[in-house]
Amino acid sequence: MSQKPLDRLIKLEDVISQAGIGKTKIYNLIQLGEFPAPIKLGYASRWSQIEIQDWVEQLKAKRFSGGDQ
Repeated sequence: MSQKPLDRLIKLEDVISQAGIGKTKIYNLIQLGEFPAPIKLGYASRWSQIEIQDWVEQLKAKRFSGGDQ
């Protein structure tokens, strides 16, 4: 049985750093369904680090497959 990788819930500042895009662009992409939505913890928003990493990997894959961004 394979073990799932450990996931962390990260703050917006970390998302910005890992994704390489700004806050406004992140929220615009979320509205378009093109970026992982946050998980709400009371008044706080957190993102799955694995989902952010997967999003970056998908962009990299598109680059090599010739897909549009």
